[in-house]
Amino acid sequence: MKNELLKAGDEARRAVVGDERVDGLLKNTTEFDHDFQALVTEYCWGKVWTEGVLDRKQHSLNNICILAALNRSAELTLHLRGAVRNGCTAEEIRDTLIQVTVYCGVPAGVEAFRIARTVLAEEGVDLPAKPLTIA
Repeated sequence: MKNELLKAGDEARRAVVGDERVDGLLKNTTEFDHDFQALVTEYCWGKVWTEGVLDRKQHSLNNICILAALNRSAELTLHLRGAVRNGCTAEEIRDTLIQVTVYCGVPAGVEAFRIARTVLAEEGVDLPAKPLTIA
């Protein structure tokens, strides 16, 4: 069972964050963090991302909420890229970040929106200008 979860986790992780990222992480694994990488691959990616009723798109939106709330910018960046890869639209990501802003505070929302705008632009997602006008 453990090997099946590890393999399923590796496949899910690669599908979401890309082979290059995963290969880089695994290639640079040391004796110090070997067990940690195995745990992340097996349980985070294998158990959580592959066994259950949520699809990858919903997992991505959940992770965006959690990581934005915790102000984990590096992981948020990674999972925003994964969300685009998983088919999340800019509108879905925007609504997710608005919910984060309301429930976790404006500073969390400001940072998350800043990161999301950068990542979405880098991923080629069209973000049409819509200036805020105050009449």
